[in-house]
Amino acid sequence: MKTTISSRHHLAGVASLALAGAIASSALALETRPGPDAGKQFLPIASYRVGPYASSGAQIWAGRIDYYRYINEVEGGINGVPIVWQECETEWTAEKGVECYERFKHGLQGAPVPAYFPNGAPAAFALADRAAQDKIPQVTLAYGRTEAADGTVFPYIFPVVLTFYSEASALVNYIAQQEGGHDKLKGKKIVTLYHDSAYGRETIEPLRLLSGKYGFQDIQIPFADPGNEQSAQWRQIRQIQPDWVFIRTWGVSTPVAIRTAQRFGIPANRIVGDVWASSEEDVIPAGDAAKGYLALTPYPAGTDFEIHRRLKQYIIDKGKSDLRDTRKFGSVYYNSGLIDAVISVELVRKAQEKFGKRPVTGEEGQWGLENLNIDNARLKANGFHGLLQPLRLSPRDHEGGGAVKVQQWDGKKWNQVSDWIQADRELLWPLIKAKSAAYAKEKGIAPRVASQGKN
Repeated sequence: MKTTISSRHHLAGVASLALAGAIASSALALETRPGPDAGKQFLPIASYRVGPYASSGAQIWAGRIDYYRYINEVEGGINGVPIVWQECETEWTAEKGVECYERFKHGLQGAPVPAYFPNGAPAAFALADRAAQDKIPQVTLAYGRTEAADGTVFPYIFPVVLTFYSEASALVNYIAQQEGGHDKLKGKKIVTLYHDSAYGRETIEPLRLLSGKYGFQDIQIPFADPGNEQSAQWRQIRQIQPDWVFIRTWGVSTPVAIRTAQRFGIPANRIVGDVWASSEEDVIPAGDAAKGYLALTPYPAGTDFEIHRRLKQYIIDKGKSDLRDTRKFGSVYYNSGLIDAVISVELVRKAQEKFGKRPVTGEEGQWGLENLNIDNARLKANGFHGLLQPLRLSPRDHEGGGAVKVQQWDGKKWNQVSDWIQADRELLWPLIKAKSAAYAKEKGIAPRVASQGKN
């Protein structure tokens, strides 16, 4: 058959359409084909192994990775679902923290993200609005927005375990224990030396409230970042002759504070550091000046916990630990990594109760967090009893804990000198609600109705 020019064009067009259809079908198949990590749960790690905080960060990630390996290799995953993880270097900056989030938010080769831990205040604040937009819960343990404890305004942000308001209240309750009761606080002088930043100023308001209630003198003294010179502040503190000093420091400013306090005659056992001034890295550089120094912590140091026995047997002793120096096993930051890890695992486990024993998404992870109840029975079962406080969240309450332990440095190691000290969260709640309401007004957010929870 002889083909005309017109018919040749027609046949070419048909062929082109067929080819385009084949390409589209192939592309669709690629999009819908399960990735190599389908069937797994992706728990991303926004790390900082380089930069000024690398020495502490390396231990945090080791704690997380060691626990994930334990869950996979010993327990067979989370109800049979293997964990897959990947790191992204943030250098503890907002810009790189946002880049890592964008890289991770869609999951990893078919494995979904149930929650995101930004692991740093700069990234947490930069990502705050994206949590609800992307429907991926953001978890900040002992940092971040205090007002996000109000889940009616912040449905996708979870400052779990401890907010800075609860830290301030727990501090006052500890001092009251040492002084013989809350009635003995009247007239006492409590100085807060704080990093002059959003982080450092976060306890000013709750301490003002507590001083009004209990009658102690609340004296606030700031220092400028990075805090490597504090002579003027400690000279002022010596003139005040305080009963207690609360230091809200971070990084280099902590050992500087401890050494300078000794130089001005302030005893270390009357100084209480906040949770970001409670690690080995904070006290070892201070030398003998740190002996007797006290610090608040939601993740105490030590290896006298059941989870450490399990990790030593199955991970450490078998050479599978992510720790380069296994002498750091049980350090404050290693233990904080364990707590990050167990919360990420337990929220998935809780979500699986409703959605099935499979990988869960961000929306499902949010449900898991809002219904999370890690009681003493569960803590004994997973090996975290004594290391993690009982934790119960709800759609209204996104903190769920609010307690600290106090530990004391003896020159070589931390020793626990208290049990869990609970904050007066009922007293603090109106402050949190006022702060969240202001945020809601600024952003035009209509608070949701949350039927669960006592707050």
